[in-house]
Amino acid sequence: MDSIKVGLLGMGVVGSGTWTVLDRNAKEIARRAGRNIEISKIATLNVDHARSLVNGKTEVIQNAYDIVRDPNIDIVVELIGGDTIALDLVREAIDNGKHVVTANKAMLAKHGNEIFAKASSKGVIVAFEAAVAGGIPIIKAIREGLTANRIKFIAGIINGTTNFILSEMRSTGLPFKEVLSKAQKLGYAEADPTFDIEGVDAAHKLTLLASLSFGIPVQFQSAYIEGISQLSSEDITYAEKLGYRIKLLAITKYRADGIELRVHPALISSSCLLASVEGAMNAVFVKGDAVGPTLYYGQGAGGEPTASAVIADLVDVTRLQTADPGNRVPHLAFQADALSDARILPIELISTSYYLRLRVIDQPGVLSEISKILAVSNISIGSMIQEICSNSKNEADIIFITHESIERNINQAIKQIESLPVVQSKVTRLRIESIN
Repeated sequence: MDSIKVGLLGMGVVGSGTWTVLDRNAKEIARRAGRNIEISKIATLNVDHARSLVNGKTEVIQNAYDIVRDPNIDIVVELIGGDTIALDLVREAIDNGKHVVTANKAMLAKHGNEIFAKASSKGVIVAFEAAVAGGIPIIKAIREGLTANRIKFIAGIINGTTNFILSEMRSTGLPFKEVLSKAQKLGYAEADPTFDIEGVDAAHKLTLLASLSFGIPVQFQSAYIEGISQLSSEDITYAEKLGYRIKLLAITKYRADGIELRVHPALISSSCLLASVEGAMNAVFVKGDAVGPTLYYGQGAGGEPTASAVIADLVDVTRLQTADPGNRVPHLAFQADALSDARILPIELISTSYYLRLRVIDQPGVLSEISKILAVSNISIGSMIQEICSNSKNEADIIFITHESIERNINQAIKQIESLPVVQSKVTRLRIESIN
């Protein structure tokens, strides 16, 4: 059979990795795909770098539109990123009847509904395994491997930058800003790390997982997002003493009244498998009604790990491109006309346990006042520790672990507690997640 002709847009870390792996393992990949997969044209701004890498084996150009308009290209691989020029290129590629493979979680989280609808109308495939958790095949696991299940719950560590920072803060005791600087020097964090440390990157990925799991349209705008930039090393130390570790978790959960979609730092038991995921590694916990709990672990970023997912999509598209579009696995796992209108729940309605830390003047009656506020707000205390502040003889940190409570009640109680004259700082509030 003729080779599948691929046009590659972008020759950065992932684009270069994709070329390298496909070139190195071409025969093995062809054996699996049933025909050769050939990158016949590459578009990149840094033409000289790309030409030195491909060593004359393929054509390298600057104008990406020449690829999406080329009638000889079967599949366009978009690895530019962002949702401006990349979105325009993907739209035009689909309009020209080309299948698309992309690692662009931001574009899909914001414009996925439009892209998937356009692709369906044109009878082409948009594959995006590389958009979530790098080399971990989590998209395929949910779309196909777990298709018999009602997914109940997903909790993931799906941003390597934040996991590296939290791991370093725990092991070194250093504050956030120092560890962030170290992460930037080592290449784990961008010069502008905002999307990572504020949870936006994880929320992009979680949005796609929620749509795949629950058969809902992509709804990034409804996600609750909270990052790690305000976390203190004291909270990481206290959590450790209490038997927990703090991770930036991406969580989506099915409930009878709607779907939770949230990214935030959370305490998880030190004995939980997710708690042992350190450094820049990723892991995703998925619970289905039939299969029970499952865990997927691996490298969530990097050139060749992400290229592994890109090429897996290329093989899938190669196998399926001649199949009747109506019999292909739908883009979001569920048939497009059967997507649910279940609402995304506001964060105020979630129910979980909480870690509350507050600094107070160390005097009689303080605990009584705070406990009364919590009781009136229908919040039950599970445990409590008190630590005298090393830099002050008359102040102490009080840490409460609550039983399961509604977030709205917690927020009301915090406002009242912070108004007490004996409370010397804002209350640090972290959610505690039970993952089993």
